[in-house]
Amino acid sequence: MFNLVVLTGRLTADPELRYTNGNIPVTSFCIAVDRRYRSGEERQADFINIVAWRQTAEFVSKYFSKGSLIGIEGSIQTRKYVEKDTGKNRTAFEVVANNVQFVESRRDNNAGGQPAAAQPQPQQQAAPASFSNSGSDAFSEIVSDDDLPF
Repeated sequence: MFNLVVLTGRLTADPELRYTNGNIPVTSFCIAVDRRYRSGEERQADFINIVAWRQTAEFVSKYFSKGSLIGIEGSIQTRKYVEKDTGKNRTAFEVVANNVQFVESRRDNNAGGQPAAAQPQPQQQAAPASFSNSGSDAFSEIVSDDDLPF
């Protein structure tokens, strides 16, 4: 069986980092993904809920904001809940992000309507191009004085 989702879309709001009772970082956000269309047709978009955990959640909340173009690789997950107001059983579908990456450069991201030069410059170091939640829990620099093997 195979459950793999690959999406590219724009965040519909700023992601908010929260923590579980066990102090695990999590963020939920929505992205707008354009549907295919033919010339002359009206453009349509799907709004897809995304959940990111741990370092991936921290990465998204630190480097992405409303309007940012983001690449997501993950899997579809469902969860059942009871609606508080009506007591009806509901099912929520969401994508659990395993890998996220930038799809455009910072100067190309003009979601706030400001010219790129007027956007605030970050105080932190440059962001990594992508983040994968598979395997290692931290980034590590490989320092080597050896010649490259190719």
